[in-house]
Amino acid sequence: MGLSQARTCKRIMKRKICVVVTARPSYSRIKTALQAIVDHPNLELQLVVAASALLDRYGNAIKNIESDGFTITAKVFNVLEGQNLTAAAKTTGIGILELSTVFENLQPDVVVTIADRYETMATAIAASYMNIPLAHIQGGEVTGNIDEKVRHAITKLADYHFVASDGARERVIKLGEEASMVHNTGCPSIDLAIDVKDDGKLDFDPFAKYGGVGEIQDLDNGYYVVMQHPVSSEYALSRKQIEETLYAMQETEKPVLWFWPNVDAGSDGTSKGIRSFREKFPAQRFHFFKNMEPHDFLKLLNNCNALIGNSSVGIRECAFLGVPVVNIGTRQNRRERGNNVIDADYNKEEIVSALEKIAVQERPGSSNVYGGGNSGLKIANLLADLPLRFHKTLVY
Repeated sequence: MGLSQARTCKRIMKRKICVVVTARPSYSRIKTALQAIVDHPNLELQLVVAASALLDRYGNAIKNIESDGFTITAKVFNVLEGQNLTAAAKTTGIGILELSTVFENLQPDVVVTIADRYETMATAIAASYMNIPLAHIQGGEVTGNIDEKVRHAITKLADYHFVASDGARERVIKLGEEASMVHNTGCPSIDLAIDVKDDGKLDFDPFAKYGGVGEIQDLDNGYYVVMQHPVSSEYALSRKQIEETLYAMQETEKPVLWFWPNVDAGSDGTSKGIRSFREKFPAQRFHFFKNMEPHDFLKLLNNCNALIGNSSVGIRECAFLGVPVVNIGTRQNRRERGNNVIDADYNKEEIVSALEKIAVQERPGSSNVYGGGNSGLKIANLLADLPLRFHKTLVY
């Protein structure tokens, strides 16, 4: 092979970008970046789906991923049953073992891990110990529970940082990361929300399309959406906490569309609380879903009267869409937010009071605190252009 041929060959070689999706919410956090990687002439997507993203009881994300046209390169089954702290730690350990084998087989140029769930720690550890450059999406945020420890630990393992806000970028740099490797790309989920915000009519029947459990409701006069997950540092209280929300929502008059919790320590208590309530009040205005396609879920949010619970979707996407939120408890403590959030404790009266305030207030305006809708393209371009490295530059 001549020199010119060698140069041509080098020029057309694509970087292999291995993105690991470990949970249902992570897919919407990365979907537009996945598409931008597929579309980029110098990148090749290796998509690994692992942990609770594979499990039907937590809203199996596989169907949505495949229906969107993405090819899944590998699957990693590593969730240990138990929904407690020991199971979470062991699930992380199994993930390190399994993902190490996947990375050995795929030989990626860069591994991408998302956000702050405990399973993402396995991705970060495996890639770091194998000297594979690691990109972390949504580092630098603060919340006040185990997720914050995981997020900051991954920051120190990562080589590239694609953060979602200015405040997050400042924190990552303060943690000692090189400023040139910390980029405020915004959150890819806002890329989806911008389409819904422009034309966000509820143009599908959620009951017919997604089934679920509970009575079919008339949504024409408004409805509430609830998404409340257990907090790992408070996992023993998860049943009591969910019951406060259940009985608060019972006081309302509108239909309630409730989404199943994540697979976290305490989710068993949350699930038992929901099932017990459902058995006690079978004819309530509640309908329970496992999961929805990202665009459908955002349309559902865009047209609701309020989101209630402790999901980060209330802080991110709902801020951009201008959807009122009752944020319950400590899970989103100190996270940057727009003007759409009213905080409440795990207390029925406080939740009801917050909903009463929302009912008489004007709908909040849109906030760009987590980006303006072009995050996926920014991330793909950075993955193509940044120098490949798996070491830190001393900046302390």
